[in-house]
Amino acid sequence: MDTQALALALPLIGWASHTALLTHRLATARRDPLTGLRTRAGWTALAERFIRRHADAVVLLLDLDDFKNLNDTHGHAAGDFALVVTAERLTAWCGRHGIAGRLGGDEFVAIARPAPDLESLQAALNQPVAYAGHQLPVSVSVGSCHVKDLPVRSLSDALATADSAMYAAKGSSGRRGPRTLNR
Repeated sequence: MDTQALALALPLIGWASHTALLTHRLATARRDPLTGLRTRAGWTALAERFIRRHADAVVLLLDLDDFKNLNDTHGHAAGDFALVVTAERLTAWCGRHGIAGRLGGDEFVAIARPAPDLESLQAALNQPVAYAGHQLPVSVSVGSCHVKDLPVRSLSDALATADSAMYAAKGSSGRRGPRTLNR
């Protein structure tokens, strides 16, 4: 290869390498390193498209109950394990008809269709987790919003409604039952 061709090719090789690195970093940033679920940014982009395509979508917001106590009692490794198991259970429940994500901490999010069976989700999520010879108690408060019941189909409104429903579930005496609030 002559010197002139090499001089022209080097910047192109550099740009190609740089682009590949940035693409990899972006993909990594859209996945939670602990659970493998999509992060807020990655999930939001997919959920907005999901809502545009499916009028019967249901948005769920989920929060582990007493997670701080689990961490304090059994250690952070046990807490991390409970988060991973919760992510696996949520992903399995969503199946091919939904998308699960982790917003951060002990808060998860999902969008699914058709109208999902929230009781089966609640039953799956509230099973104890076996860790290091112990049965860790796990309970999850779930709030949901049927997008079709909103005046305007928007992800932000659906999340706000699901958030209100989740806090209503946390405040209720049963605490573990899924709640649906619609405006």
